[in-house]
Amino acid sequence: MSPADLDDGPSGVHCRLDELLEQRGMTLTRLSELVGVSVVNLSVLKNDRARAIRYSTLSAICRVLDCEIGDLLVRAE
Repeated sequence: MSPADLDDGPSGVHCRLDELLEQRGMTLTRLSELVGVSVVNLSVLKNDRARAIRYSTLSAICRVLDCEIGDLLVRAE
């Protein structure tokens, strides 16, 4: 398996952003406003299509949602 094959496959990480937003009664648009990240970029993350995330973005999302990183990102089984 080449490094290129790894880039095209699933990351093995699942983002629970949808569930956390629902639990808190918050929309993706509102999270975008509070975190300062575009709705499009948050949607990419929410739909498990992100290839990377900045620590500052991760920290801001967790601060706004009052959660830990492990609540947001979990290993996909």
